[in-house]
Amino acid sequence: MPAKPAPIKKASPKAPAPKKEEAPAPAPAPAEAAPAEVAPPVEVEAPPAEAAPAEAAAPAEAAPAEAAPTEEKAPAEPAPEQPKAPTPPPPNEPTSEPLEVTVDDKSDTSVTITWRPPKTIPANSGLDGYTVEITKEGTEDWKVANEDLTVSCRYVIKNQTTGDRLLIRVVAVNPGGRSPPATIADPVLVKEVGARPKVRLPRFLRQRYVKKVGEKINLVIPYSGKPKPVVSWLKDGQPLDSKRANIRTSDRDSILFIRQAERGDSGSYEMCVKVDDFEDKAAIIIQIIELPGPPASIKIVDVWGFNVALEWTVPKDNGNTEITGYTVQKADKKTGDWFNILEHYTRLNATISDLIMGNTYTFRIFAENKCGLSEECAMTKGEATIVKEVIDYKPTPFVEHDFTEAPKFTTVLNDRSTTVGYSTKLLCSVRGCPKPKIMWMKNKMILNNMDNPKYRMISTGGICTLEIRKPGPYDGGEYVCRAENTLGKVDTGCKLEVKKPLHADTDKDE
Repeated sequence: MPAKPAPIKKASPKAPAPKKEEAPAPAPAPAEAAPAEVAPPVEVEAPPAEAAPAEAAAPAEAAPAEAAPTEEKAPAEPAPEQPKAPTPPPPNEPTSEPLEVTVDDKSDTSVTITWRPPKTIPANSGLDGYTVEITKEGTEDWKVANEDLTVSCRYVIKNQTTGDRLLIRVVAVNPGGRSPPATIADPVLVKEVGARPKVRLPRFLRQRYVKKVGEKINLVIPYSGKPKPVVSWLKDGQPLDSKRANIRTSDRDSILFIRQAERGDSGSYEMCVKVDDFEDKAAIIIQIIELPGPPASIKIVDVWGFNVALEWTVPKDNGNTEITGYTVQKADKKTGDWFNILEHYTRLNATISDLIMGNTYTFRIFAENKCGLSEECAMTKGEATIVKEVIDYKPTPFVEHDFTEAPKFTTVLNDRSTTVGYSTKLLCSVRGCPKPKIMWMKNKMILNNMDNPKYRMISTGGICTLEIRKPGPYDGGEYVCRAENTLGKVDTGCKLEVKKPLHADTDKDE
Protein backbone atom coordinates (compact mmCIF):
# COMPACT_ATOMS: atom_id res chain seq x y z
CA MET A 1 0.00 0.00 0.00
CA PRO A 2 2.29 2.80 -1.24
CA ALA A 3 -0.36 5.53 -1.31
CA LYS A 4 -1.10 5.66 2.47
CA PRO A 5 2.34 6.71 3.83
CA ALA A 6 2.37 9.92 1.78
CA PRO A 7 -0.40 11.64 3.71
CA ILE A 8 1.19 10.59 7.02
CA LYS A 9 4.50 12.21 6.00
CA LYS A 10 2.80 15.45 4.99
CA ALA A 11 0.89 15.58 8.27
CA SER A 12 3.98 15.12 10.48
CA PRO A 13 5.54 18.55 9.71
CA LYS A 14 2.30 20.24 10.85
CA ALA A 15 2.69 18.88 14.39
CA PRO A 16 3.23 21.70 16.88
CA ALA A 17 6.79 22.47 17.99
CA PRO A 18 6.21 21.74 21.70
CA LYS A 19 5.94 18.04 20.84
CA LYS A 20 9.73 18.06 20.10
CA GLU A 21 10.47 19.10 23.66
CA GLU A 22 7.91 16.82 25.26
CA ALA A 23 8.91 13.74 23.25
CA PRO A 24 12.20 13.03 25.05
CA ALA A 25 10.65 13.56 28.52
CA PRO A 26 8.39 10.48 28.61
CA ALA A 27 11.08 8.35 26.94
CA PRO A 28 12.96 7.33 30.15
CA ALA A 29 9.84 6.09 31.92
CA PRO A 30 8.74 3.73 29.17
CA ALA A 31 12.38 2.68 28.60
CA GLU A 32 12.68 1.46 32.20
CA ALA A 33 9.30 -0.17 32.52
CA ALA A 34 8.51 -1.24 28.98
CA PRO A 35 10.22 -4.17 27.13
CA ALA A 36 13.08 -3.57 24.60
CA GLU A 37 10.81 -3.98 21.65
CA VAL A 38 8.95 -0.80 22.42
CA ALA A 39 12.00 1.51 22.28
CA PRO A 40 12.63 1.37 18.51
CA PRO A 41 9.31 2.89 17.60
CA VAL A 42 10.11 5.91 19.82
CA GLU A 43 13.45 6.51 18.12
CA VAL A 44 11.97 6.04 14.67
CA GLU A 45 9.13 8.48 15.38
CA ALA A 46 11.36 11.32 16.54
CA PRO A 47 13.58 11.74 13.44
CA PRO A 48 10.69 12.41 11.04
CA ALA A 49 9.57 15.27 13.27
CA GLU A 50 13.01 16.99 13.21
CA ALA A 51 14.08 16.08 9.68
CA ALA A 52 10.84 16.58 7.91
CA PRO A 53 11.60 20.14 6.68
CA ALA A 54 15.18 19.32 5.63
CA GLU A 55 14.32 16.25 3.65
CA ALA A 56 11.56 17.78 1.60
CA ALA A 57 13.51 17.05 -1.66
CA ALA A 58 14.39 13.45 -0.66
CA PRO A 59 12.93 10.70 -2.73
CA ALA A 60 9.45 9.65 -1.74
CA GLU A 61 10.47 6.02 -1.69
CA ALA A 62 12.60 6.37 1.50
CA ALA A 63 9.78 7.91 3.55
CA PRO A 64 7.41 5.06 3.11
CA ALA A 65 10.07 2.61 4.19
CA GLU A 66 10.71 4.50 7.43
CA ALA A 67 7.11 5.44 8.11
CA ALA A 68 5.63 2.02 7.47
CA PRO A 69 6.68 0.54 10.78
CA THR A 70 5.40 3.65 12.55
CA GLU A 71 1.99 3.32 10.91
CA GLU A 72 1.71 -0.33 11.85
CA LYS A 73 2.77 0.13 15.53
CA ALA A 74 0.85 3.36 16.13
CA PRO A 75 -2.35 1.62 17.38
CA ALA A 76 -0.34 -0.16 20.09
CA GLU A 77 0.75 3.11 21.83
CA PRO A 78 -2.55 3.75 23.80
CA ALA A 79 -2.13 0.49 25.73
CA PRO A 80 0.46 1.78 28.23
CA GLU A 81 -1.56 4.96 28.98
CA GLN A 82 -2.77 5.27 32.57
CA PRO A 83 -6.60 5.34 33.27
CA LYS A 84 -8.19 8.75 33.76
CA ALA A 85 -9.56 9.83 37.13
CA PRO A 86 -13.47 9.56 37.52
CA THR A 87 -15.45 12.71 36.74
CA PRO A 88 -16.94 14.20 39.92
CA PRO A 89 -20.84 14.42 39.94
CA PRO A 90 -22.34 17.82 39.16
CA PRO A 91 -23.32 19.86 42.21
CA ASN A 92 -27.03 19.99 43.33
CA GLU A 93 -28.95 22.97 42.02
CA PRO A 94 -32.10 24.62 43.42
CA THR A 95 -35.31 24.71 41.39
CA SER A 96 -36.80 27.75 39.74
CA GLU A 97 -39.43 29.76 41.64
CA PRO A 98 -43.02 28.40 41.99
CA LEU A 99 -45.55 29.75 39.50
CA GLU A 100 -48.85 31.61 39.76
CA VAL A 101 -49.23 32.07 43.50
CA THR A 102 -52.83 33.24 44.07
CA VAL A 103 -55.35 33.60 46.89
CA ASP A 104 -58.00 30.87 46.67
CA ASP A 105 -60.17 31.76 49.68
CA LYS A 106 -60.25 33.92 52.77
CA SER A 107 -61.97 34.03 56.13
CA ASP A 108 -61.71 36.24 59.20
CA THR A 109 -58.75 34.21 60.56
CA SER A 110 -57.24 32.36 57.59
CA VAL A 111 -56.02 32.75 54.03
CA THR A 112 -55.92 29.90 51.51
CA ILE A 113 -53.36 30.14 48.71
CA THR A 114 -52.57 27.96 45.68
CA TRP A 115 -49.65 27.80 43.22
CA ARG A 116 -48.16 25.72 40.45
CA PRO A 117 -44.88 23.70 40.57
CA PRO A 118 -41.65 25.36 39.35
CA LYS A 119 -40.96 25.34 35.67
CA THR A 120 -37.44 23.93 36.14
CA ILE A 121 -36.73 21.05 38.54
CA PRO A 122 -33.18 19.55 38.27
CA ALA A 123 -33.18 15.83 37.66
CA ASN A 124 -30.30 15.12 40.08
CA SER A 125 -31.82 16.99 43.04
CA GLY A 126 -35.61 16.85 42.49
CA LEU A 127 -38.05 18.69 44.77
CA ASP A 128 -38.55 18.11 48.54
CA GLY A 129 -41.49 20.49 49.13
CA TYR A 130 -42.53 24.08 49.67
CA THR A 131 -42.19 26.65 52.42
CA VAL A 132 -44.86 29.33 52.87
CA GLU A 133 -43.63 32.56 54.43
CA ILE A 134 -45.64 35.59 55.56
CA THR A 135 -45.03 39.05 56.94
CA LYS A 136 -47.21 42.01 57.75
CA GLU A 137 -47.28 44.90 55.33
CA GLY A 138 -44.55 47.45 56.07
CA THR A 139 -42.16 44.97 57.73
CA GLU A 140 -39.46 42.64 56.48
CA ASP A 141 -39.76 40.09 59.28
CA TRP A 142 -40.65 37.02 57.23
CA LYS A 143 -41.97 34.08 59.23
CA VAL A 144 -42.49 30.50 58.12
CA ALA A 145 -46.20 29.59 58.18
CA ASN A 146 -45.71 25.81 57.84
CA GLU A 147 -43.38 24.03 60.26
CA ASP A 148 -42.89 21.09 57.90
CA LEU A 149 -42.47 21.23 54.14
CA THR A 150 -45.71 20.78 52.25
CA VAL A 151 -45.81 18.79 49.04
CA SER A 152 -49.26 20.06 48.08
CA CYS A 153 -49.70 23.13 45.93
CA ARG A 154 -52.38 24.45 48.29
CA TYR A 155 -51.98 25.68 51.84
CA VAL A 156 -54.24 27.30 54.46
CA ILE A 157 -52.54 29.98 56.58
CA LYS A 158 -54.44 29.84 59.89
CA ASN A 159 -54.60 31.77 63.18
CA GLN A 160 -54.33 35.26 61.67
CA THR A 161 -55.77 38.50 63.00
CA THR A 162 -58.79 39.94 61.24
CA GLY A 163 -57.90 43.13 59.39
CA ASP A 164 -54.17 42.42 58.98
CA ARG A 165 -52.59 42.91 55.58
CA LEU A 166 -50.13 40.13 54.79
CA LEU A 167 -47.38 39.71 52.25
CA ILE A 168 -47.12 36.06 51.23
CA ARG A 169 -44.45 34.19 49.32
CA VAL A 170 -43.71 30.55 48.48
CA VAL A 171 -40.23 28.97 48.22
CA ALA A 172 -39.41 25.57 46.70
CA VAL A 173 -36.82 23.52 48.64
CA ASN A 174 -34.55 20.66 47.48
CA PRO A 175 -30.99 19.39 48.29
CA GLY A 176 -29.61 22.26 46.21
CA GLY A 177 -31.21 24.79 48.55
CA ARG A 178 -34.07 27.29 48.31
CA SER A 179 -35.48 28.52 45.06
CA PRO A 180 -36.13 32.20 44.39
CA PRO A 181 -39.34 33.17 46.22
CA ALA A 182 -42.62 33.64 44.38
CA THR A 183 -44.49 36.50 46.03
CA ILE A 184 -48.09 37.66 45.73
CA ALA A 185 -47.81 41.16 44.33
CA ASP A 186 -50.42 42.91 46.50
CA PRO A 187 -50.93 42.60 50.27
CA VAL A 188 -53.75 40.24 51.27
CA LEU A 189 -56.37 41.54 53.70
CA VAL A 190 -57.39 38.94 56.30
CA LYS A 191 -61.13 39.20 56.01
CA GLU A 192 -63.74 36.80 54.75
CA VAL A 193 -64.65 37.34 51.12
CA GLY A 194 -68.21 38.52 50.97
CA ALA A 195 -70.72 36.88 48.58
CA ARG A 196 -74.32 37.89 48.13
CA PRO A 197 -76.78 35.42 49.65
CA LYS A 198 -78.69 33.15 47.30
CA VAL A 199 -81.52 30.69 47.98
CA ARG A 200 -81.27 27.72 45.61
CA LEU A 201 -84.87 26.56 45.60
CA PRO A 202 -85.32 23.02 44.17
CA ARG A 203 -87.38 22.75 41.01
CA PHE A 204 -90.22 20.71 42.57
CA LEU A 205 -90.79 23.48 45.15
CA ARG A 206 -91.23 26.20 42.53
CA GLN A 207 -94.85 25.11 42.18
CA ARG A 208 -97.53 24.26 44.74
CA TYR A 209 -96.33 21.51 47.10
CA VAL A 210 -99.26 19.18 47.95
CA LYS A 211 -99.39 16.66 50.82
CA LYS A 212 -102.19 14.68 52.48
CA VAL A 213 -103.25 15.08 56.09
CA GLY A 214 -101.05 12.95 58.35
CA GLU A 215 -98.09 12.74 55.98
CA LYS A 216 -94.57 13.95 56.86
CA ILE A 217 -93.04 17.11 55.36
CA ASN A 218 -89.25 17.31 55.08
CA LEU A 219 -88.01 20.09 52.77
CA VAL A 220 -84.28 20.72 52.29
CA ILE A 221 -83.51 24.12 50.74
CA PRO A 222 -79.82 24.85 49.91
CA TYR A 223 -78.42 28.37 50.08
CA SER A 224 -75.08 30.18 49.69
CA GLY A 225 -73.41 33.40 50.85
CA LYS A 226 -70.37 34.74 52.71
CA PRO A 227 -70.00 35.28 55.55
CA LYS A 228 -72.53 32.75 56.80
CA PRO A 229 -75.99 34.21 56.13
CA VAL A 230 -78.66 34.66 58.77
CA VAL A 231 -81.63 32.42 57.90
CA SER A 232 -85.21 33.20 58.94
CA TRP A 233 -88.62 31.67 58.15
CA LEU A 234 -92.11 33.15 57.97
CA LYS A 235 -95.55 31.68 57.35
CA ASP A 236 -98.14 33.98 55.83
CA GLY A 237 -95.98 36.89 57.01
CA GLN A 238 -95.82 35.68 60.63
CA PRO A 239 -93.09 33.77 62.54
CA LEU A 240 -93.38 30.00 62.46
CA ASP A 241 -95.11 28.14 65.27
CA SER A 242 -92.34 26.03 66.81
CA LYS A 243 -94.96 23.51 68.03
CA ARG A 244 -95.95 22.70 64.48
CA ALA A 245 -92.81 23.19 62.37
CA ASN A 246 -89.13 22.63 63.14
CA ILE A 247 -86.28 24.47 61.39
CA ARG A 248 -82.77 22.98 61.18
CA THR A 249 -80.13 25.20 59.59
CA SER A 250 -76.58 24.20 58.64
CA ASP A 251 -73.81 26.01 56.76
CA ARG A 252 -75.23 24.98 53.40
CA ASP A 253 -78.98 24.39 53.75
CA SER A 254 -82.05 24.88 55.88
CA ILE A 255 -84.63 22.13 56.58
CA LEU A 256 -88.36 22.65 57.20
CA PHE A 257 -89.74 19.60 59.05
CA ILE A 258 -93.36 18.83 60.03
CA ARG A 259 -93.95 15.40 61.59
CA GLN A 260 -97.68 15.07 60.78
CA ALA A 261 -99.26 17.57 58.43
CA GLU A 262 -102.61 19.17 59.23
CA ARG A 263 -104.96 21.39 57.27
CA GLY A 264 -103.73 24.35 59.31
CA ASP A 265 -100.18 23.85 58.01
CA SER A 266 -101.27 25.01 54.56
CA GLY A 267 -100.05 28.43 53.53
CA SER A 268 -97.22 30.45 52.02
CA TYR A 269 -93.83 29.85 53.66
CA GLU A 270 -91.02 32.34 53.07
CA MET A 271 -87.30 31.64 53.61
CA CYS A 272 -84.99 34.65 53.89
CA VAL A 273 -81.15 34.58 53.93
CA LYS A 274 -79.34 37.80 54.82
CA VAL A 275 -75.68 38.94 54.69
CA ASP A 276 -75.08 42.50 55.88
CA ASP A 277 -77.40 44.67 53.79
CA PHE A 278 -78.07 42.00 51.17
CA GLU A 279 -80.82 39.39 51.35
CA ASP A 280 -82.59 36.81 49.17
CA LYS A 281 -86.04 35.30 49.65
CA ALA A 282 -87.89 32.25 48.35
CA ALA A 283 -91.60 31.52 48.73
CA ILE A 284 -92.97 27.97 49.08
CA ILE A 285 -96.71 27.31 48.86
CA ILE A 286 -97.72 24.21 50.85
CA GLN A 287 -101.20 22.73 50.49
CA ILE A 288 -102.44 20.03 52.88
CA ILE A 289 -105.49 18.17 51.52
CA GLU A 290 -107.90 15.47 52.72
CA LEU A 291 -111.11 13.73 51.63
CA PRO A 292 -114.03 16.06 50.77
CA GLY A 293 -117.44 16.18 52.39
CA PRO A 294 -120.65 14.99 50.68
CA PRO A 295 -122.67 17.19 48.30
CA ALA A 296 -124.67 19.79 50.19
CA SER A 297 -128.04 18.68 48.78
CA ILE A 298 -129.62 16.38 46.17
CA LYS A 299 -133.14 16.22 44.77
CA ILE A 300 -135.24 14.44 42.16
CA VAL A 301 -136.33 17.02 39.63
CA ASP A 302 -138.51 14.96 37.27
CA VAL A 303 -139.59 11.41 36.45
CA TRP A 304 -140.88 10.42 33.01
CA GLY A 305 -140.98 7.18 31.12
CA PHE A 306 -137.91 5.16 32.11
CA ASN A 307 -135.91 8.29 33.13
CA VAL A 308 -135.19 10.29 36.29
CA ALA A 309 -133.58 13.79 36.40
CA LEU A 310 -131.32 14.61 39.39
CA GLU A 311 -129.68 17.84 40.64
CA TRP A 312 -127.22 18.48 43.51
CA THR A 313 -124.93 21.18 44.93
CA VAL A 314 -121.19 21.24 45.65
CA PRO A 315 -119.90 20.04 49.06
CA LYS A 316 -119.43 22.54 51.86
CA ASP A 317 -115.95 21.08 52.55
CA ASN A 318 -113.89 20.34 49.45
CA GLY A 319 -110.92 18.91 51.43
CA ASN A 320 -108.79 22.01 50.73
CA THR A 321 -108.58 21.16 47.02
CA GLU A 322 -110.84 21.27 44.00
CA ILE A 323 -113.57 18.68 43.43
CA THR A 324 -112.62 16.47 40.49
CA GLY A 325 -115.93 14.61 40.06
CA TYR A 326 -118.93 12.79 41.51
CA THR A 327 -120.06 9.18 41.73
CA VAL A 328 -123.83 8.55 41.35
CA GLN A 329 -125.41 5.30 42.62
CA LYS A 330 -128.88 3.81 42.49
CA ALA A 331 -130.72 1.20 44.57
CA ASP A 332 -133.95 -0.70 43.84
CA LYS A 333 -136.38 -0.69 46.72
CA LYS A 334 -136.98 -4.42 46.32
CA THR A 335 -133.35 -5.52 46.70
CA GLY A 336 -131.68 -2.54 48.41
CA ASP A 337 -128.37 -3.17 46.57
CA TRP A 338 -126.40 -0.12 45.38
CA PHE A 339 -124.91 0.06 41.89
CA ASN A 340 -122.70 2.72 40.27
CA ILE A 341 -124.42 4.62 37.46
CA LEU A 342 -121.92 7.43 36.85
CA GLU A 343 -118.24 7.68 37.90
CA HIS A 344 -115.93 10.72 37.77
CA TYR A 345 -118.94 12.77 36.63
CA THR A 346 -118.17 16.51 36.65
CA ARG A 347 -121.59 18.18 36.26
CA LEU A 348 -124.12 19.06 38.98
CA ASN A 349 -127.09 17.46 37.21
CA ALA A 350 -127.69 14.15 35.46
CA THR A 351 -130.41 12.15 33.72
CA ILE A 352 -130.62 8.50 34.76
CA SER A 353 -132.09 6.33 32.00
CA ASP A 354 -132.93 2.67 31.26
CA LEU A 355 -134.77 2.14 34.54
CA ILE A 356 -137.14 -0.80 34.96
CA MET A 357 -140.84 -0.14 34.76
CA GLY A 358 -142.72 -0.73 37.99
CA ASN A 359 -139.63 -0.42 40.25
CA THR A 360 -139.01 2.27 42.86
CA TYR A 361 -135.48 3.77 43.07
CA THR A 362 -133.39 5.74 45.56
CA PHE A 363 -130.23 7.67 44.59
CA ARG A 364 -127.07 8.83 46.41
CA ILE A 365 -123.96 10.81 45.38
CA PHE A 366 -120.32 10.87 46.61
CA ALA A 367 -117.93 13.78 46.00
CA GLU A 368 -114.36 13.11 44.78
CA ASN A 369 -111.04 15.03 44.89
CA LYS A 370 -107.31 14.15 44.63
CA CYS A 371 -107.51 12.12 47.85
CA GLY A 372 -110.48 10.00 46.72
CA LEU A 373 -114.22 9.67 47.38
CA SER A 374 -115.89 11.31 50.34
CA GLU A 375 -116.58 9.04 53.29
CA GLU A 376 -120.21 10.22 53.47
CA CYS A 377 -122.77 10.69 50.72
CA ALA A 378 -125.87 12.76 49.96
CA MET A 379 -129.09 10.71 49.50
CA THR A 380 -132.40 11.69 47.92
CA LYS A 381 -135.23 12.17 50.43
CA GLY A 382 -137.93 11.02 48.05
CA GLU A 383 -138.18 8.00 45.76
CA ALA A 384 -138.64 7.72 42.03
CA THR A 385 -141.23 5.18 40.87
CA ILE A 386 -141.32 4.13 37.25
CA VAL A 387 -145.09 3.86 36.65
CA LYS A 388 -146.31 0.92 34.60
CA GLU A 389 -148.50 2.20 31.78
CA VAL A 390 -151.82 0.41 30.96
CA ILE A 391 -151.84 -0.75 27.35
CA ASP A 392 -155.09 -1.81 25.65
CA TYR A 393 -153.93 -4.76 23.57
CA LYS A 394 -156.19 -5.94 20.74
CA PRO A 395 -154.72 -9.04 19.17
CA THR A 396 -155.45 -9.71 15.49
CA PRO A 397 -157.52 -12.82 14.81
CA PHE A 398 -155.46 -15.90 14.21
CA VAL A 399 -156.16 -17.83 11.04
CA GLU A 400 -154.75 -21.31 11.17
CA HIS A 401 -152.87 -22.32 8.06
CA ASP A 402 -154.23 -25.29 6.11
CA PHE A 403 -151.38 -27.76 5.77
CA THR A 404 -153.43 -30.52 4.06
CA GLU A 405 -151.88 -31.70 0.83
CA ALA A 406 -152.22 -34.67 -1.52
CA PRO A 407 -149.20 -36.99 -1.69
CA LYS A 408 -146.38 -35.87 -3.94
CA PHE A 409 -143.03 -37.49 -4.64
CA THR A 410 -140.21 -35.00 -4.27
CA THR A 411 -137.64 -37.64 -5.35
CA VAL A 412 -138.71 -40.37 -7.76
CA LEU A 413 -137.28 -43.87 -8.26
CA ASN A 414 -134.51 -44.35 -10.84
CA ASP A 415 -133.68 -47.48 -12.88
CA ARG A 416 -130.91 -49.56 -11.34
CA SER A 417 -128.84 -52.63 -11.99
CA THR A 418 -127.17 -54.96 -9.54
CA THR A 419 -125.29 -58.26 -9.42
CA VAL A 420 -126.60 -61.53 -8.19
CA GLY A 421 -125.89 -61.93 -4.51
CA TYR A 422 -125.25 -58.24 -3.77
CA SER A 423 -127.98 -56.45 -1.74
CA THR A 424 -129.40 -53.22 -3.16
CA LYS A 425 -131.78 -50.42 -2.16
CA LEU A 426 -134.48 -48.43 -3.98
CA LEU A 427 -134.97 -44.89 -2.60
CA CYS A 428 -137.55 -42.11 -3.04
CA SER A 429 -139.07 -39.28 -0.97
CA VAL A 430 -142.66 -38.13 -0.58
CA ARG A 431 -144.63 -35.45 1.21
CA GLY A 432 -148.29 -34.99 2.02
CA CYS A 433 -150.77 -34.18 4.81
CA PRO A 434 -152.22 -36.26 6.33
CA LYS A 435 -149.22 -38.59 6.31
CA PRO A 436 -149.52 -40.82 3.27
CA LYS A 437 -149.49 -44.63 3.47
CA ILE A 438 -146.62 -46.24 1.53
CA MET A 439 -147.01 -49.40 -0.51
CA TRP A 440 -144.39 -51.24 -2.64
CA MET A 441 -145.26 -53.41 -5.68
CA LYS A 442 -143.26 -55.68 -7.98
CA ASN A 443 -144.61 -56.32 -11.42
CA LYS A 444 -147.98 -54.93 -10.20
CA MET A 445 -148.00 -57.31 -7.25
CA ILE A 446 -148.05 -55.96 -3.70
CA LEU A 447 -144.99 -56.88 -1.62
CA ASN A 448 -145.66 -57.80 1.98
CA ASN A 449 -142.65 -57.43 4.27
CA MET A 450 -144.02 -60.01 6.69
CA ASP A 451 -144.56 -62.71 4.05
CA ASN A 452 -141.19 -62.40 2.31
CA PRO A 453 -138.08 -61.59 4.43
CA LYS A 454 -136.09 -60.90 1.26
CA TYR A 455 -137.68 -57.45 1.15
CA ARG A 456 -137.34 -54.82 3.87
CA MET A 457 -139.48 -51.65 3.61
CA ILE A 458 -138.65 -48.52 5.66
CA SER A 459 -140.45 -45.14 5.70
CA THR A 460 -139.03 -42.43 7.98
CA GLY A 461 -139.45 -38.67 7.70
CA GLY A 462 -140.80 -38.93 4.16
CA ILE A 463 -137.88 -41.10 2.94
CA CYS A 464 -139.08 -44.42 1.52
CA THR A 465 -136.60 -47.28 1.19
CA LEU A 466 -136.96 -50.79 -0.25
CA GLU A 467 -134.04 -53.07 0.54
CA ILE A 468 -133.64 -56.26 -1.55
CA ARG A 469 -131.36 -58.73 0.21
CA LYS A 470 -129.05 -60.88 -1.99
CA PRO A 471 -131.20 -60.72 -5.12
CA GLY A 472 -131.26 -63.52 -7.63
CA PRO A 473 -131.95 -63.43 -11.37
CA TYR A 474 -135.68 -63.77 -10.77
CA ASP A 475 -135.73 -60.59 -8.56
CA GLY A 476 -135.36 -58.32 -11.55
CA GLY A 477 -138.40 -56.49 -12.92
CA GLU A 478 -140.49 -53.34 -12.48
CA TYR A 479 -140.89 -51.92 -8.95
CA VAL A 480 -143.47 -49.25 -7.99
CA CYS A 481 -143.82 -47.17 -4.80
CA ARG A 482 -147.34 -45.86 -4.08
CA ALA A 483 -148.20 -43.07 -1.60
CA GLU A 484 -151.88 -42.61 -0.64
CA ASN A 485 -153.91 -40.49 1.80
CA THR A 486 -157.44 -39.10 1.95
CA LEU A 487 -156.67 -36.48 -0.68
CA GLY A 488 -155.28 -38.84 -3.32
CA LYS A 489 -152.58 -41.23 -4.30
CA VAL A 490 -149.46 -41.12 -6.48
CA ASP A 491 -147.01 -43.71 -7.90
CA THR A 492 -143.36 -43.72 -8.93
CA GLY A 493 -141.59 -46.70 -10.54
CA CYS A 494 -138.28 -48.02 -11.84
CA LYS A 495 -136.73 -51.12 -13.45
CA LEU A 496 -134.24 -53.32 -11.65
CA GLU A 497 -131.81 -55.48 -13.64
CA VAL A 498 -130.02 -58.32 -11.87
CA LYS A 499 -126.82 -59.41 -13.65
CA LYS A 500 -124.88 -62.64 -13.27
CA PRO A 501 -121.31 -62.50 -11.98
CA LEU A 502 -118.55 -62.28 -14.62
CA HIS A 503 -116.72 -65.48 -13.55
CA ALA A 504 -119.87 -67.53 -14.01
CA ASP A 505 -119.98 -66.59 -17.71
CA THR A 506 -116.36 -67.53 -18.20
CA ASP A 507 -116.88 -71.05 -16.80
CA LYS A 508 -119.88 -71.64 -19.03
CA ASP A 509 -117.92 -70.70 -22.17
CA GLU A 510 -115.21 -73.19 -21.29
